[in-house]
Amino acid sequence: MRVYAGIDPVTKRPNVLTETIPPGPNAEKLAEQVKVNFLNQVYEKRNPRTKATVNQLLDKYLAEAELEFNTRDIYVGYAKKHIRPLLGETKVGALDAGVMDSLYAELRRCRDHCKKTKGQMDHRTTREHECDHRCGPHECRPLSASTIRQIHFILQGALRAAGRWKWVTVNPIADAVPPAAPKGNPRPPSAAQAARIINEAFKDPDWGALVWLTMVTGHRRGELCAIRWSHLDLDNGVLHLEKAIGQRGAKKWEKDTKAHQDRRITLDPETVEILREHLTRFQTRAAALGLELRDDAYVFSLAPDGSKHLIPDSVGQRYRKLAERLEIKTTIHKLRHYSATELIAGGVDIRTVAGRLGHGGGGTTTLRAYTAWSSEADQRAAGTLATRMPARPTMAAPAIEFPNHDPKSPYEHLAIALRDQILDGTFQPGLPLPPVKQIGADHNASAGTAQRAVKLLADWGLVELNSGRRTIVKYAAAAPIIPTAAEAPAATAPAAKPLDLEVRHLGTPIASFRAEADPSDNADLRALLVGAIRRSGGDVTEIADYELVVHLAGSTSPMTTFVATK
Repeated sequence: MRVYAGIDPVTKRPNVLTETIPPGPNAEKLAEQVKVNFLNQVYEKRNPRTKATVNQLLDKYLAEAELEFNTRDIYVGYAKKHIRPLLGETKVGALDAGVMDSLYAELRRCRDHCKKTKGQMDHRTTREHECDHRCGPHECRPLSASTIRQIHFILQGALRAAGRWKWVTVNPIADAVPPAAPKGNPRPPSAAQAARIINEAFKDPDWGALVWLTMVTGHRRGELCAIRWSHLDLDNGVLHLEKAIGQRGAKKWEKDTKAHQDRRITLDPETVEILREHLTRFQTRAAALGLELRDDAYVFSLAPDGSKHLIPDSVGQRYRKLAERLEIKTTIHKLRHYSATELIAGGVDIRTVAGRLGHGGGGTTTLRAYTAWSSEADQRAAGTLATRMPARPTMAAPAIEFPNHDPKSPYEHLAIALRDQILDGTFQPGLPLPPVKQIGADHNASAGTAQRAVKLLADWGLVELNSGRRTIVKYAAAAPIIPTAAEAPAATAPAAKPLDLEVRHLGTPIASFRAEADPSDNADLRALLVGAIRRSGGDVTEIADYELVVHLAGSTSPMTTFVATK
């Protein structure tokens, strides 16, 4: 049965719908049914308008689609590797959700689309060679869910275009189900790691300025490479971001930002001062060589006059080497995650954070893929909720009974030293104690003595012993303390208040936490600062480099800033 369906828009030849009816007593009846079905399709314009293949569709779509160079190159690669070998000769009109689902299933099975034959080898190169340890039996590896979704979007765009061109009347991919989007798992550096990264980067002031600006603004590396001095208004502390440097292999070009947005970012005074110092260094070097630093010079450049931008891949490689020296597993892109996480934890609204990072969608991408969970923000949230809870009935707290005799044994002296560290916040409730061997090494005691001291702490109710697991500090600040006979009678404790505390090292925030203490008691504040320095991996002997900013719980205005001397 053959029914004329118009002119093929691709081949310009008659488009004929054809079906063969098997012989038999009902052949004439079946033929009539097929004819009616074909005529209805043509009348309702539901029939495929062309016999063009997926290869022809991809050729036209990739040649005409308005795609950024890097995106086009990626699409061409995916089409060549995964779409054309599996669907290239399939007619566009024959595609449906079942074909799409089969394609995704094959991509999840093997990224190399192997033939499932025994003895298949994976060679290190397609050229003639002698096999070595780099060649071996083939192992099927699936494509990642994110890559399969990219392939889905390529086909979706191509078939949407096919609908506009009247190649198909119904988009066959509409009912296909691609893999779910991978869950975001941002892993920004911690505050302590960020401080180490900054300190290491500023060994080269120019490189330090770039890393600092990345951490403060969360800009992409291509955007940082494209910043010119004309984009900076240092008097008003504003950065105007309008371009980025694109790179694909050896090809580099200037382009719009990823979201095609012009962004104006407010800079803090410290960042402005760092950029002023950076500008002074640039001008001094240029003047020494008889050169002039123009307004349109790049802010970050290896050229003395700033005429050439940095290469994004080189920036990423240098940062990776810096992180490897510090034994921190991270990338420069994670600084975007760090900036987003710290801003959200600091109470900045999500739309402002998304605007600074250049995200669209009202902040959806920022929350899903860039913002890591923050224990500090969680602690503040718990504290805020606690202040709004109704008062609970007063209950007598159980006493923590210490020995009534003078401590004589080494393990008793060690237990008292550890007790003091628990009560001054060095070891915080809910967190594990150091291993027994480390406790012994820190206090010049044997492992057996340290073990008995920890057991005594458990008898006092200060720690919880877990077989096969770390010893956990228990919260007991509300319980009265009965001192040992050797200890002087405690003076009347001042009224403690819930405080929000921020620790800074050389002006850079490295930690924040909530504790109860007397904000007017320097001894209390010093003990809290010492505990925070130890928890962050710092050196207590350098306590003069640290400061403790004290807020009343829930307040944004600091009460005082405590600075200790050695």
